[in-house]
Amino acid sequence: MFDFQDGNGKVPAHQHPNGGGWVADTASVEESAYVGENARVFGDARVDGNARVDGNAWVYGDARVDGNARVFGNAWVYGNARVDGNAWVYGDTWVDGNARVFGNAWVYGDAWVYGDARVFGKAWVFGDALVSGDARIGGEALVSGNAQIYGNARICEDAEVGGDARVSGKAWVYGYALVSGDARVCGDARVCGDAEVCGDVRVSGDAGVCGDAGVCGDAGVCGDAGVCGDAGVCGSNEGITRERALEIILELANDNRINDKEGEADLITLIEEQDQAFNLIEKEPLK
Repeated sequence: MFDFQDGNGKVPAHQHPNGGGWVADTASVEESAYVGENARVFGDARVDGNARVDGNAWVYGDARVDGNARVFGNAWVYGNARVDGNAWVYGDTWVDGNARVFGNAWVYGDAWVYGDARVFGKAWVFGDALVSGDARIGGEALVSGNAQIYGNARICEDAEVGGDARVSGKAWVYGYALVSGDARVCGDARVCGDAEVCGDVRVSGDAGVCGDAGVCGDAGVCGDAGVCGDAGVCGSNEGITRERALEIILELANDNRINDKEGEADLITLIEEQDQAFNLIEKEPLK
């Protein structure tokens, strides 16, 4: 009998011959698997193959660890979660719900992977990162810091998401792209190539940021907009070029958007740019 500290008191259990860790009689651990002396496997959990559960790790509920997977440190794998392949889950990490970590993926630190999320390939999820919903983290992607990936978001290839960034909806971040700071990427947005999105940026709708483009500060990219090549969008557009000022004046003279009010957002933007244009003209008249 052994008390697994799960509120059920002492239950029938035995020490696994390979490692000496306690295993509830309701759980299943193959002889080839290893359960360290301070590790615990209970509930209806299974540990198969050459999997190792070590340190102070717990595997319980209907969770399964198999293949050459490693669960150690203070990690918990529970619910219907599965860790397999050559995956490592360690530190103070939680993997639960229907989540799956497989391939050569690593989840560690204080990270939490739950829901129907998948972490696979050679991806790393660490720090205080959260991955949930139907999110997918694959390739050699890195998710770190306080980043949150949820919904149907995809982070793949060599992309990185860190800081306090959020990627959600059906958004994709891939290639060598970097999303960091307080950035938000949502909707059906795409950030790819060597693009960088940082600060308080919002990329939403069907917008795309790609190539070597950079979007930072308080900028926003939305709708069907695209920022690509070597383009840069920064701050709150505090300044504009003399050439752009001239373009705005021509727009004000010829564009019917002000008269027929095609979109409040367009109107507000034109007004703001108009103010900036005339302020610029006062400082340096256009020729």
